[in-house]
Amino acid sequence: MNTHRRHLLASACALALLSPLGTSAADQIKVTASFSILGDLVRAVGGPRVALTTLVGPNQDAHGFEPQAAHAKALLQSELLVTNGLGFEPWIHKFAKAAGFKGKTLVASKGIKPLQVGKETDPHAWQNPRNTMVYVQNIADSLGQLDPAGADLYQANAKAYLQELLALDLWAQEQFAPIPAAKRKVICSHDAFGYLGAYYKITFLAPQGVSTEAEPSARQVALLIRQIKHEKIKAVFVENMANPKLLTQLSRDAGVSVGADLYSDALSGPDKPGATYLQMMRHNVTQLAAGMGLN
Repeated sequence: MNTHRRHLLASACALALLSPLGTSAADQIKVTASFSILGDLVRAVGGPRVALTTLVGPNQDAHGFEPQAAHAKALLQSELLVTNGLGFEPWIHKFAKAAGFKGKTLVASKGIKPLQVGKETDPHAWQNPRNTMVYVQNIADSLGQLDPAGADLYQANAKAYLQELLALDLWAQEQFAPIPAAKRKVICSHDAFGYLGAYYKITFLAPQGVSTEAEPSARQVALLIRQIKHEKIKAVFVENMANPKLLTQLSRDAGVSVGADLYSDALSGPDKPGATYLQMMRHNVTQLAAGMGLN
C-alpha cells in the first residue's frame, strides 16, 4: 500500500473511531474560509463536523475580490472565519465588520515568518508545504477550541494530513534535485511563488508584483524580456486566475512558449489538476521541473 493510501486510510479510521454515530447538521460548526486553498485545508481537518463556506472560489482572484450579499449572510451565520492574513485579503476586515460578524477569527498563517518583496509582505506562504503544516495545525487547534467534542478528531485528521504534506515535500525535493542551480529560473504572471522559490532554491521572475492588481511599467517588461533572452529562460507560465494577455505578449516578444497553467492563489475546478491543495502542488512541481529542464 503506498504512502498516500495509508494516510487516507488512517484518517478514515480516525473518523470512524471518533465519530461512530456520524455528525448531524445540527452538530456541525459553521466555518467561513476566505479563499479556496484555505477552504480545502479546513475541509481536510474538519471533515463532516464542519459546514464550510468559501468566499473566493476556484479560479477566482482573492486580491481584488468584492463580496456580495450572499457572502455576508453566510459569514453572519458562521462561528469561525479563517483568513490567510499577511495582507492577502485587504478587504476581509471591512467586510466582516459590515456583515456584523460576531464569531472568532483565525489567521491561518499565524507563526509563519513572512517574506518581504521590497517593501511589501509576500502573503503566499502556503506555496511552501512546510508552512502549510503550520496552517493545518492552527486550523486543528482553532476548531478544537470552538468544538471541544471534536478536538480529538481534528487533531487526528491534522496528523494524517501533516504526513501527506511531508510526503509532498520529500517528493518535490526529488523532482527538483536533478536541475542545476543555473537553470532554476522561471517566469510567472505575478510574484506568487516566492516561498516555494526560497525553500526549493528557484528564482521566480514576474512582470507583476505580489498582487495581481499591480501594473508593470513598459520599462520593467522590456528589462524582463532582455533577461529572458540573455539567460535563455524557457520556463514561462501563466496562473489559473491571471489574465494571460501580458505574459503571452511578453513570451512572444522574447521568443519562448508558455507552459501549462500553474495554480497560485486559487484551486482549479474539480475537472482540472489543481482541485485540492495536494493536487495543486504536485501539478505545479511537475510543470516547474519540466519547464526548468528546458532552460
